[in-house]
Amino acid sequence: MSTSSEHRLSANAIGRREVLFQSVTAMAPGAAIAASIPAGAGFAGGALALAVVVALIGSLLTALSIGELASRFPSAGSFATYASKALHPIVGFFVGWSYVFVYALVPALLFLQLGFTVAGTLHSEFGYPASLWWPWSLAGIALVGTLALLGISTSAKAGTILGAIEISVFVVAAILFIIHAGSHNSLTPFTTRDTPHAFPGLTGVFAGSVYSLLAFAGFEAAAPLAEEARDPKRTVRFAILGSTLIIGLIYVFTTYAAEVAAGPSHFASFAGAGAESWIGLSRSFFGIFWVLVFLAILNSTIGNANAGTSVSTRMAFALGRIGVFPTLLGRVHEKTKVPHVAVYSQIIVSAVATLILGLAFGPENGFALDGTIITIVVVAVYIVMNLAALVYFARRANGERFNPLLHGLAPIVAIAFLLPALLAGAGIAVFSFISPLTPPASYAGPIVAVWLVVGIVVFLNLRARAPQAVGRIAEVYLDDVLDVEEA
Repeated sequence: MSTSSEHRLSANAIGRREVLFQSVTAMAPGAAIAASIPAGAGFAGGALALAVVVALIGSLLTALSIGELASRFPSAGSFATYASKALHPIVGFFVGWSYVFVYALVPALLFLQLGFTVAGTLHSEFGYPASLWWPWSLAGIALVGTLALLGISTSAKAGTILGAIEISVFVVAAILFIIHAGSHNSLTPFTTRDTPHAFPGLTGVFAGSVYSLLAFAGFEAAAPLAEEARDPKRTVRFAILGSTLIIGLIYVFTTYAAEVAAGPSHFASFAGAGAESWIGLSRSFFGIFWVLVFLAILNSTIGNANAGTSVSTRMAFALGRIGVFPTLLGRVHEKTKVPHVAVYSQIIVSAVATLILGLAFGPENGFALDGTIITIVVVAVYIVMNLAALVYFARRANGERFNPLLHGLAPIVAIAFLLPALLAGAGIAVFSFISPLTPPASYAGPIVAVWLVVGIVVFLNLRARAPQAVGRIAEVYLDDVLDVEEA
């Protein structure tokens, strides 16, 4: 492993606030409140707020497992390192291979959403051609790429500002919704009274929680910033747990507000667009305020794309540094300490993926395909991380103390929460609330399978050519890197 400064990120560049908002913006709370969580309304109906509480509990359990591992192995390689140390370097390789793949596609997902949201809104308001979505996407790519190249301090501070803006707008909107609801405010949204007839009682609640659970994806995004964070063992763990809890409570609050404003008894028709949506209710109740909600959603796409770029480039850098990925990806710029080759590569991937998906399938359908790919892999990785935490602490590796609740029960229950979410994301209709996917979203499974097959080929070639590289995945964490470089 090279010991030169060109393979070292900017240590101590960001603090707790910036690392926290890395996870916050990666969750895209504005877009999740407006679109992801309402996807569960058809199942939970007027009990969607209760379903979000259940999803929050499930997400916190996974956050506990990842936080425990992050506090032991602060590394830009994050999940790949955790899996390698706790399970096996081969598992670490495929976790890294899969995670870099999906996080390279995360920005494209958001740029597609940016494009069709702006174009669609301008079309309905001013007659702007809806087909000209791509200039807005390219503008987003240019903005996020510039932030990434300026350095982690700049991009992290931008993420903090963007995250604060979108959260503030939706919290204010929620307060206004609650005030508008007046005497209709009650605890009914936290009961099963108004679940749909097709999914009565707890069946509807747990079905809604599966789709709400997907709104929490991204809370782990602080982990790859460990080598650039101050006091990373504490900071990253704090960010992972803090973002999950804070944003989860905001999800509960905003969902409750939307329910009492729209009416729990017919909340099953609430959606991400139209009259029964956040923008629709804002327009109906408060007129021009809908513009702020619209801008908050756009803000959310940029913030999430910025966070996703940080994750993908740091993971690619970490694996390039040890020779698992092309070594060029493991270099940093002499002045900015930015993994510039990885950033330029991500900009290209973002542009190509956005245009191919959007032009081949249409931006909305391309968004659905990209999102399905990401969901399948991210939820699968969460399951592996819970298993890694269970195995690592059960083995009492490095003299670790095994806590039966924290390291035993929590990962097992978390996996039980995640399995239905994985099946729902993949469209595997094991349960009545899961619908089979239709094209092009149904192409996600085969695409992920092809990527894994390519990974097998790369792994076999790597093992034959440089077998030590796979073993080094377990050595990517910060303490080893610093010890080698300072020797």
